[in-house]
Amino acid sequence: MINDLLADALTRIRNASLRKLDVTQLMHSKLVEAVLVVFQNKNYIESFNVIEDGKKKFIKVVLKYDKNENSVITEVKKISKPGRRVYKGSDEIKKFKNGYGTIVVSTSKGVLSNDDAHKEKVGGEVLASIW
Repeated sequence: MINDLLADALTRIRNASLRKLDVTQLMHSKLVEAVLVVFQNKNYIESFNVIEDGKKKFIKVVLKYDKNENSVITEVKKISKPGRRVYKGSDEIKKFKNGYGTIVVSTSKGVLSNDDAHKEKVGGEVLASIW
């Protein structure tokens, strides 16, 4: 059994983009779905849909590539881990990679990107980074 579904999802996305696959399949959780919404809003993935197979749910993610067949995702990394949680205030999560990257933050107003969390003036648990 997998304890950290978000870490598993990020690893599957990273591996699929390195192998230049068009689609990858993730295990479903509300947190993974919320992180994928941020990824889609920031144009790191094309789309995703939740697929129900009996009692189980999966998420089918369509990866995004540029015109030279290179993955849009250079690096995706889990920051806050089950053994070591990382929390930041709204003033500490302004920019990542000079604006080229995105930090995903779990706040009291939902799962937001670092730009949205800074605009809303909320901090929270730093879940992952992508660029």
